[in-house]
Amino acid sequence: QVQLVESGGGWVQAGGSLRLSCTASGRTFSSYAMGWFRQAPGKEREFVATVNMGGDSTYYADSVKGRFIISRDNTKNTVYLQMNSLKPEDTAVYYCAGRWFVAKATPGEYDYWGQGTQVTVSS
Repeated sequence: QVQLVESGGGWVQAGGSLRLSCTASGRTFSSYAMGWFRQAPGKEREFVATVNMGGDSTYYADSVKGRFIISRDNTKNTVYLQMNSLKPEDTAVYYCAGRWFVAKATPGEYDYWGQGTQVTVSS
């Protein structure tokens, strides 16, 4: 079992930045591909970004490409999401998720989820 705990959410004005962190329990973190997803009120959970086990391959949703950066530090069992040039439409609860080995962009493919952290961007 892996437990994931997100932190770093909050309120920010449009154009601002936030960095989310997600720390995993256990000693097998480096065997998990990690992803960030988000869910706005009344909407389905959507893909944001993924990073592979080694941290050298990333993939982004078109809506965040060029603004968000996903990274990981396997020595700290932590994955990050640096969010720049934030827009009001980025407002959502952000979740990190993990699955064995191969990164995917579909929420249903992930086995482990954090509790979520709220990000609110005001105009």
